[in-house]
Amino acid sequence: MGLIARVRKEWFIIGIVLVITCAKLAPSVGVKGGPLRPEITITYVAVSVIFFNSGLSLKTEELASALMHVKLHFFVQTFTLVFFPIAIWLLLKVLALTAINEWLLRGLQTVACMPPPVSSAVILTKSVGGNESPISLSCPQGIVFTPLLLLVFLGSSSSVPFSSIFSQLFMTVVVPLIVGQVCRRFLRECLDRRKPPFGTVSSVVLLMIIYTTFCDTFSNPNIELDHLSLLIVIFIIFSIQLSFMALIFFLSTRKSSGFTAADSVAIMFCATHKSLTLGIPMLKIVFEGYEHLSLISVPLLIYHPAQILLGSILLPSIKTWMSGRQKVARTPI
Repeated sequence: MGLIARVRKEWFIIGIVLVITCAKLAPSVGVKGGPLRPEITITYVAVSVIFFNSGLSLKTEELASALMHVKLHFFVQTFTLVFFPIAIWLLLKVLALTAINEWLLRGLQTVACMPPPVSSAVILTKSVGGNESPISLSCPQGIVFTPLLLLVFLGSSSSVPFSSIFSQLFMTVVVPLIVGQVCRRFLRECLDRRKPPFGTVSSVVLLMIIYTTFCDTFSNPNIELDHLSLLIVIFIIFSIQLSFMALIFFLSTRKSSGFTAADSVAIMFCATHKSLTLGIPMLKIVFEGYEHLSLISVPLLIYHPAQILLGSILLPSIKTWMSGRQKVARTPI
C-alpha cells in the first residue's frame, strides 16, 4: 500500500495526533472563552451534530432485525455493559496500589463503560462474513446506559448537578438522534442513493472536540502526564483487548452456546470494541469543566486505534477459522 493510500485509510488516527499537537502549540484558541467558544460550539452544537448524524445514518429496519436475535443481542450487551465495566473496576482496585497516574486509571474505567462502535465493528465483521445484527443497537443502548455507568463507577466530577447532566444529555444527544431518525423517514431514498459520508462528518466534528479538550489541558500548567504511566496503560489496553477477545471466542464457540461461526465473529468484535464517537461527547458532557478531562480521555483515544490494529492483525486467522467451520457445516454426516 502506497503512502497516500495509507494516509487516506488512517486519516482519522493521524488527525488525532495533529489536533493534539495543535492544542499543545496553541491552547488559547480552543479553551473556554477563547476564539472558538467551545462552551457553545462544542458542548451544544458539535455534540448535537454528531448525534443528529447518527440518527440520520441509523437504519431503522436494521434495528428491528437486530431485535429478532434476542440471545445474541443479550450476550453482547451483557458482556460489554455489565461484565466489562465490573471486570475493569476490579482490576483497577489492584492497579490503584501502584504508581500509575490515577486519572489514566479512571480513563480505563470510562473505556469499560462505553458501548461498541458501529463503524469499525461493522467493517471487521463484514470482512469475514460475520453476523452484523447486534452492532446496529450499540448507539441506542449506549445513549441510555453509558451515562449511568459513568456516574455509577466514577460519579460526576463536575460542579454540574445530575439533573442538569441528564437534561443536557437529553437535549444534545437524544433529541438530535430522534430528529435524525424522523428526517431519515422522509429522506431515506435520497440517502440510500447518494450515500452521504456520515462517518467522515462525525469524525471531523469529533476531532474538533478532541482539540478543545486538550486545549484545556495544555493551558493548565498544573497538569502533567507521566510518560511511564502512559506506556503502562498502553500495555494494559492491549492486554485487556487480547484477553477479552480470547474469552469471548472461547465462550461463544462452545457447542452449548448455540452460536454459529458468524455469530461468534460478531460477538468477538462487537463485545470487546468501544465507541470513540459516542464516548468523547459523553465524557465532555458528564465531566464538563473538569480540569483532568483530557487525561481521562487518553485511554479511550488509545483504545480506538488499538482495537482496529488488533482486529486487522487477526483478520486472516479469523477468515481461515471461518472457512474451516463453514466447510464442516456443509459436510454431510
